[in-house]
Amino acid sequence: MSAKSFIEELKQRGLFKDHTDEQALIEHLDKGMCTYYMGVDPTASSMHVGHIIPAIMMRRFQEQGHRPILLVGGATGLIGDPSFKDEERSLHDVEKVQEWSENIAKQYKKFIDFDNGENAGVLVNNYDWTSKMDVMTFLRDVGKHYSVNMMIQRESVKKRIERPDQGISFTEFSYTLLQGLDYAHLYKEYDCTLQIGGADQWGNLLSGVDLTRRQTGATVHALTLPLLTDSNGKKIGKSEGNAIWIDPELTSPYTFYQYWLNMADADVEKLLKVYTFISLDEIAEITKEHMEEPHLRKGQKRLAAEITKFIHGEQGLEAALRITEALFNNQLASLTAEDLVQLKLDGMPSAVFESVSKPLIDALIESNLAESKRAAREFISGNAVSVNGEKITDLDAELSMDNALQGKYHVLKRGKKAYALAVLQG
Repeated sequence: MSAKSFIEELKQRGLFKDHTDEQALIEHLDKGMCTYYMGVDPTASSMHVGHIIPAIMMRRFQEQGHRPILLVGGATGLIGDPSFKDEERSLHDVEKVQEWSENIAKQYKKFIDFDNGENAGVLVNNYDWTSKMDVMTFLRDVGKHYSVNMMIQRESVKKRIERPDQGISFTEFSYTLLQGLDYAHLYKEYDCTLQIGGADQWGNLLSGVDLTRRQTGATVHALTLPLLTDSNGKKIGKSEGNAIWIDPELTSPYTFYQYWLNMADADVEKLLKVYTFISLDEIAEITKEHMEEPHLRKGQKRLAAEITKFIHGEQGLEAALRITEALFNNQLASLTAEDLVQLKLDGMPSAVFESVSKPLIDALIESNLAESKRAAREFISGNAVSVNGEKITDLDAELSMDNALQGKYHVLKRGKKAYALAVLQG
């Protein structure tokens, strides 16, 4: 695919926003393999779904034959990016940031091929060069190229300065200098000529373009992606205030799958374009079929399946589908031990009993599905309680290892939506 066609497809997918010079970038990409980079600051132990789009963008460029550099911000992560943040970030210690850096670098192997071909990816950590630079060198070789007047006019910084209750520390104010230093360093060491980032990073990307030009005389490029929101204006990646993580220990494949399955009809086409590698023609067909029968949720199902498989593999998708089928169609006997552990991880209320059996009435109380024995009896008598998918009306019923799933688990359900997991550990 020509560079012009590639850029045009990025536009159609909604993946092309700010850029230094579109025509110059197209001509540059058409010359052959371009080395490009994206930086990610380790602010937690895992990526969340908001990080997936730029990571996929890295892969799109690599599949075009260009060489990616993943820069993990072991240094910038110690400072904190003030861009469009309402208040100062909390600072983390060096050991914690380096640990998070290693975790995130491993996760990016899902997106970038670091091993094969002339354009195999390169992994760098800006702590390696920033930590070796003394303060006088930094001020003379980097700081002298920046105008404070220009820096305070950037929208991301300006908003903080205009808030008398917050302001901005010199530490965060200097963040853009460190990011500019990264680009200049990567240009000198790897002939890196393109930086990709989110729209909120535009000022920082320009900082790198400008410093590289001032230090070396070279013309380099920058490109940002739009920040994605749903049809209600809510940032993609949050669910009831909680991040949806890539790490299956923090967000299970089942919950990950359900997050995408519950997207609004109005968002399906947009999300298929940015989060998947499905062709635009096929996306148009999926969208058409979905809108003809929206109640079948064909679009959401394809979206959830594609992303879950990409992030968690075939086994992760199979587990997510199995748990979905089990919970919504009372096929609980099909759940594996790993599936049941996922449910516990996902926050399903649970109670652990150090015994080989437990009266159902007591289990309902201790798992918070009933407030009292009287309430528990009423639920059971009223045909509102099921155990492992089977309705129970016997007030003397007991949970035992003999009738447990995988030898120790019982999925309790009260009414249509209240679940709990009872675990026997006799």
